[in-house]
Amino acid sequence: FPGFAGRVSFESSDPIQDSTLLIQSTKESDQATYTCHISTYPSGNFERRIQLIVWRLPISSLDPVILEEGQAFRLAASCRAVGLPLPRLSWDTDVPGQSQNRTSGDGVVTSNFFLHPLRSMDGRRLDCLVWHPALDQPRRLRNTLVVHFPPDAVVAGYDHSWLVNNKGAELRCEGGGNPRPLNFTWTRKGAGLPEGVSVEGNRLIFTRPLNKTDEGVYQCEARNKVGVVRAEVNVEIPVTSEASQSQDSNNILLIIIVGGAAGTLVVVMVIIIILVNRYHKHKNRKLKRELSEKKEEINNLSRQNSMRRLNSISTDPRIQESSVLFEQREGLREGEYDSLGRPAIYPSCHSERGSGRRREMEAEKTERMRRVESFLKNSTLSMVKDLDLHRDQSPPPLSVSSGPLRQAGMEKVGWGQREGVTEGEEGNCTPEPYEISEALANHFHCSNGVLRPKPHPNAIILHPHGQII
Repeated sequence: FPGFAGRVSFESSDPIQDSTLLIQSTKESDQATYTCHISTYPSGNFERRIQLIVWRLPISSLDPVILEEGQAFRLAASCRAVGLPLPRLSWDTDVPGQSQNRTSGDGVVTSNFFLHPLRSMDGRRLDCLVWHPALDQPRRLRNTLVVHFPPDAVVAGYDHSWLVNNKGAELRCEGGGNPRPLNFTWTRKGAGLPEGVSVEGNRLIFTRPLNKTDEGVYQCEARNKVGVVRAEVNVEIPVTSEASQSQDSNNILLIIIVGGAAGTLVVVMVIIIILVNRYHKHKNRKLKRELSEKKEEINNLSRQNSMRRLNSISTDPRIQESSVLFEQREGLREGEYDSLGRPAIYPSCHSERGSGRRREMEAEKTERMRRVESFLKNSTLSMVKDLDLHRDQSPPPLSVSSGPLRQAGMEKVGWGQREGVTEGEEGNCTPEPYEISEALANHFHCSNGVLRPKPHPNAIILHPHGQII
């Protein structure tokens, strides 16, 4: 065959053993059905048919379209591919639209993507994917949408705080748009631009201090190939005097001074509070220490007084036990003097006052005797009204005819009666029985056959034997 001349050969040098056919420089025209015919004798002839398919890698391209905002539904991009077998085309995008695929007679596959252009679609992805058996993965043709739209101008730089004589003021015309505007025009309504201003691109610069005559409505016109947009701003420049500026400075200085003084006052108050708190804590500790010392001193004094009372014989006849009274009576008989330094009192008073030593002891203890006698007198007088009642309630065993208790009662009654007896009458006084009974009834009661002192709110009961409190 003329088409295979020089391109076809057997792979092995012995075609009988290996009849593999090699086709070099494969062409699309080589695609056909090939038949292998074998003749043998006497077995006969054999045939085998093989279908040859020739693949051709796809050739693809993508043609983007520049869109403008406001246009109708139209073509946004076109993707084409050629290959054997025929490739398959698809779109990878997140913008809304529609695709149309068609195949021509020469084996060209075309896919078109249509959409309604918006400025929000500018810069979005619109990729074409080519699918073919000879490719391990689809081939991606990257594309970005381009949508032109008019600029969106805004005048910036004026913050409503311009004042006369301010320096470095300027206005800027800032706006988007695709493509970006390169032509800017500045005007002022009702009048031309003031002297002393210059235009540099999108900037209107005041090269001198501001004047009151610079007020007005300034307009900026931004233009690109899609359209023209205007923006404006009303500039007001109030007049300020040096006095007002000085007043503002003084106000600021006053605010700073007041703030500093307030801060200093707060710090001083905090320091004072801390110092006062520490002083009160120290004072409280000192007072507690002094109070503790006072308590200790009072306790010591109380112990000393208790020791003195325990070491001395009680002068209250209502708190003595029978044993104490007996011991006191025996002591008086032996020493002729009681614990207060007075002469011993017996049922019959002696007519003589005693020796000089007795008078000396009475002079030393006169004050103590006076207090005891006054106490006994007051106690006896306050209880006279109840004498008959106590006498009736006293049981028969409370006889004071003899024994130590009779002597003690007689002594106590004698102490109460000595106050009204003069020195001359002292030798002739004899205690009456009713006085002894009255004293016993007023100050003692019988409990289980034992005569005990009656409780009294002013009485101090001491044990007959000394003890430390």
